[in-house]
Amino acid sequence: MTEVTCTQPTQLQLKQPTQLQHILAHQAAAQADSVALWWQGAAISYATLQHNSAATAARLAATGASCDRVAVLSWNCPAFVELIYATAAAGRILVPLNARLAPAELIYQLRSSGATLLFADPALLAPVQAHSDFPAGLHVIALDDAYSAWRASTGTSQPPAAPSTTKPDDPVWILFTSGSTGRPKGAVLTHRSFMAGLRSAALARPVAPEDKYYYPFPLFHVSAHNVLLQHLHGAAVVLACAFDAQDTLQACRDLRVTTMSLAPTMIALLLDHPDFTPSDLQSVRTIGYGASAMPQTLLQRLLSETHVGLCQSYGMTELSGSVAFLTVEDHQRAAQNRPELLHSVGRVLPTAQVKLVNDSGGPCAVGEPGEILVQAEQCMLGYWQDDEATANALAAGWLHTGDIGRFDGEGYLFIVDRKKDMIISGGENIASREIEEVLRRHPAVADCAVIGLPDPKWGESPCAVLRLKRETSDQALAEHCRQFLAAYKTPKRWMRTDALPLNASGKVDKPLLRRIYSTAV
Repeated sequence: MTEVTCTQPTQLQLKQPTQLQHILAHQAAAQADSVALWWQGAAISYATLQHNSAATAARLAATGASCDRVAVLSWNCPAFVELIYATAAAGRILVPLNARLAPAELIYQLRSSGATLLFADPALLAPVQAHSDFPAGLHVIALDDAYSAWRASTGTSQPPAAPSTTKPDDPVWILFTSGSTGRPKGAVLTHRSFMAGLRSAALARPVAPEDKYYYPFPLFHVSAHNVLLQHLHGAAVVLACAFDAQDTLQACRDLRVTTMSLAPTMIALLLDHPDFTPSDLQSVRTIGYGASAMPQTLLQRLLSETHVGLCQSYGMTELSGSVAFLTVEDHQRAAQNRPELLHSVGRVLPTAQVKLVNDSGGPCAVGEPGEILVQAEQCMLGYWQDDEATANALAAGWLHTGDIGRFDGEGYLFIVDRKKDMIISGGENIASREIEEVLRRHPAVADCAVIGLPDPKWGESPCAVLRLKRETSDQALAEHCRQFLAAYKTPKRWMRTDALPLNASGKVDKPLLRRIYSTAV
């Protein structure tokens, strides 16, 4: 996408939510005193959240222009939620930045998106701002007292402009994905795609207005759509800065949490916590999970010790959420006599069309693996300023996911492999090629291949298989990677080889490497 056209700001008219900013405005009008957020034990009402977001939106609208990119670099906090709504209301585009990335990675995304304004946690900002390539013209607002002072000012000699709305097909987020072919790409999500993703999620994970939803995942991921889903239905979000088993149990006890999003690893940490008792989860109706499969032993333990229902989904950033769900009922069947269902991501929702195609582009029969293609209103608009990648991803009107899947006779979708050579570690997508390109810059590395190997805590972790020009230590290689990559992308295991195996096409045979090294100590 080389150009995006945006509408000019207009006065917001309250109506049923069709765009992101309408969600908060609608609930503030309908139930002003109801709790929108619980943060560190304190309640923030819909009216308060709307007031703060509207003030931020007015301040944003007073400077810059429609479709300016506004970046946020922060861990979870109420200000982040305010900015999600305020940026949309001001007709700007939000660029959430992964706080776990290295400074060089963050600067690439700031430059690539063309962000003109950055809101940042001071501790996260310091190493990025100290980098020699930090954009000179980027205006920075620290998320401390400076944020409140900035919001209270007008920014110009004129009165602040009224918060605006945009057309449904206007971009609202640029969310960077792990670049399977090198650099990350910015997926452009629109109001329409985001709202369609929320409607899809509600079909499989219904929300009640009285719900209290516990959210420990970062707001800079597409999983943040779960927060907006709760607000769309008037529920309260218990926002955690990050996952901590003790804090999660305490929130369940004190606030009577009803729904949650957790990774299987997090669920295991809860059940294994020395203070855990089954009564801690007595109020919890459903736990939604993702990032890795649910182990059969963990499912049986959860169902035998608690009354919690489980729900898993299949989606991605480019889909503004998920298009297939393994429901509570599916998990109950899996626990009773269908354990193979735990390897499925569920069945496709009626809001999406999914088909599998073989290497020739033809349809796949039941049981035959093929690339997963999706057609749905919740699909992204494209990749930011990348026409070639957009054309490839959205060829013939279908999103080409790069995942290989198969359907069984009942319509359950099973993920067989990842065509994009992606590693999923602790819920983070890691592109093998990105790590390989960094490793090849090291003077001792002649060639390399990065693969994902099973990890008991994170699901998978990156492993580097190296052909060296001269010997060097694992520590030296890791330090080299950390100059350019986030810690979670840095390989956890380092293997040496005299030659990398090649397949019939002359490419490195990564399936063989995974078989060889998955059993290595």
